[in-house]
Amino acid sequence: MANILLVANLNCDRILNLDRPLQMGGRFHYQDGGQRLGGGGANTGIGLVWAKHRVALVSQVGRDKVGDWLLAEASTQGIDCHLIQRHKENSCEMLLVMTPDGERTIIRPQRPVFELASPPVWQQWDAVYFNSSAEGSVSWAKTALKNCLVLAQLAKDERPRPCDILIASKTDMQGRSQLSPWEYGLTIAGDSLKYFIVTDGADGAYLYTENDCQQVEATPSEVIDTTGAGDAYAAGLIHGLTTGLGILESMKEAGVWAGFAVATQSSIPGEGLKQYLNN
Repeated sequence: MANILLVANLNCDRILNLDRPLQMGGRFHYQDGGQRLGGGGANTGIGLVWAKHRVALVSQVGRDKVGDWLLAEASTQGIDCHLIQRHKENSCEMLLVMTPDGERTIIRPQRPVFELASPPVWQQWDAVYFNSSAEGSVSWAKTALKNCLVLAQLAKDERPRPCDILIASKTDMQGRSQLSPWEYGLTIAGDSLKYFIVTDGADGAYLYTENDCQQVEATPSEVIDTTGAGDAYAAGLIHGLTTGLGILESMKEAGVWAGFAVATQSSIPGEGLKQYLNN
C-alpha cells in the first residue's frame, strides 16, 4: 500500500444525454441523467482506494449543500478529504453533454481562485499527482521532487508542471508546439522529467524519453462513456509505479484501468475495475 496525494478537482457532474451527435447550429433533445460525483480527484482517487492505497485529496469546494454532498460522497468512497478547502461561493455543477457514441462535451463555470496552503511534509507521501490549476502548484511540486515521485497532467495552457512523469493526451498536444514531444515536455516539466507519456485512445500510449519513443497498445474495450478515461489511466500508472512495476508495465496496467473506465457509464471507475482488483 502506498500513500498517494492528489491535487485535483472534485466536481458535481450534471449529465445531459443527447439524442444524437452534436452539430453546429443543430437542435437537440436531451434526457437529464442527474448528478454524479466526478472530477479528477474522484476519478483518479477511487480506483487507487480500491487498490488498497491510502489516498488524500487536495481540492476546493463551496461552503454550501453541494459542497457538503461532494465531501460526503468522496469520504464514503474512502478518500481522505481533510485537506480539502471550502470557499464562500457555490459549488457549481459541471455540465457533461453526452452523445450516443460515447463522446462528451464539458461546460463548466469559471472556478474561484484556489491557493494552496503550505506544502505538506513530503516524506510521508510515496507519490503526488498534480491535475489542478491551483496557485502554488509549482512550488509544491518543486519541493515534492526531492522526496517522492511526482506525476502531473499537462494543463490546458502552457503553465509549468515540474514533475518526474508528465502525462498528456494526443488531443491535448494538437497545435501546441513545433518541438518534438520530448523537447516540448521539457519546457513544461523541466529538467526533472524522466518520462513523457502521450495517450492516444484506442491506439494506446507513447512513452517519450530523451533518446527513444515506445508504444504500448491499448486494452480493447467497448466504449460507452469516455469521461474519466484519462484520470483512470493516471491512477493505473500510479498504482503500477508504487507497487514496483517498471514504466512500460505500469503503462500496460494504466491501459487496463482506462479500458474499464470507458466501458462504464460513469466518470468514476466502474464495478469492472473493482472486480479486476479484487481478483
